[in-house]
Amino acid sequence: MAGQDNRYEKARIIGARALQVAYGAPVLIDTDQTQPILIAAEEYDAGVLPFTVRRGEQ
Repeated sequence: MAGQDNRYEKARIIGARALQVAYGAPVLIDTDQTQPILIAAEEYDAGVLPFTVRRGEQ
């Protein structure tokens, strides 16, 4: 996932995941981070986020 998203998609995915974590969603990786945005960024980099980006007419 991490290699195919442009910077706007990446920002949207990480932001949405950070909001979920802030509201109590379980963290999908082992991390020492405490800030939701940093946790979401690590999850994104690990490729464990279940987000799908749909572009145009498919």
